[in-house]
Amino acid sequence: MNKRLESRGEKATRAGFGEALLEIGSDERVVALCADLTESVGMKKFAEKYPDRFFNIGIAEANMTSIAAGLCTTGKIPFIGTFANFATGRSFDQVRQSVAYSEKNVKICASHAGLTLGEDGATHQILEDIALMRSLPNMTVVVPADFSETKRAVKAIYKHRGAVYLRFGRPAIPDFTTDDVPFEIGKAIELHSGNDLTIIACGVMVWRALQAAYKLEEEGVFARVLNMHTIKPLDSDAIVKAAKETGAIVTAEEHQINAGLGDAVANVCARNFPIPIEMVAVMDKFGESGTANQLLEKYGLTSDAIVQKAKTVLKRKQRNA
Repeated sequence: MNKRLESRGEKATRAGFGEALLEIGSDERVVALCADLTESVGMKKFAEKYPDRFFNIGIAEANMTSIAAGLCTTGKIPFIGTFANFATGRSFDQVRQSVAYSEKNVKICASHAGLTLGEDGATHQILEDIALMRSLPNMTVVVPADFSETKRAVKAIYKHRGAVYLRFGRPAIPDFTTDDVPFEIGKAIELHSGNDLTIIACGVMVWRALQAAYKLEEEGVFARVLNMHTIKPLDSDAIVKAAKETGAIVTAEEHQINAGLGDAVANVCARNFPIPIEMVAVMDKFGESGTANQLLEKYGLTSDAIVQKAKTVLKRKQRNA
């Protein structure tokens, strides 16, 4: 039987970003730009320690993106920080033209993503950002699962040459990942073994995927759990391997069902090894105001929802046998 991963307590992923940014700040090439949300996105400690390399651009996210692209031409490694809605939806033209098309080494670090932004409501709860960013050539998309993995992700994208979209969040969530497996951009991490089906998740849904796997195991169903922390480049090899070995997949993400992780996984399977796939995601709806947990429950982003999708996909698998 699999050893169960335990939470070491709850911490916000934005705090993991802030701690790692402070650590890599020892490199004088690293500069940080923020759109008047310094403390909210975790940049305060960097700003205090390296004031000459921190720039508060104000509520001008598109301008901040273009400034960051310009700083790249001087040899700097810019990390820009704001809410995910403003980093992608509001600034898409600048991200596309000044960063992705121009192949600039800008790290777009987006906090307060998805439903777990909570009480600020639908206007701030962007659920389309992964779709926007993965559609762009030359863009890497990373969605870490917890505080510790966010720290590892920041250090990895700092070393990576090229544009990156790093998505993290507001609330404190279980911190459970370990340094046992190195964080490698584009390489999924198997957190739980199993051959009956595979659950592929990213971000806050990884912990819920594990809880679903534990519940299924108590019923005699053994689910493999993959932490797909990189949405682009996607680990196609891990997906195809899972498809061939388990014959069924459930994806789980805090994002619209359209054009996110689920669609990316389905695309790989359709082209390589078609199998039954079910998806846990926001079903083509906007968010609303509420606490993070209330909203995850209302929109069906729970471990129980993953369990139900697992049972559905297993029935489909059996019909195809």
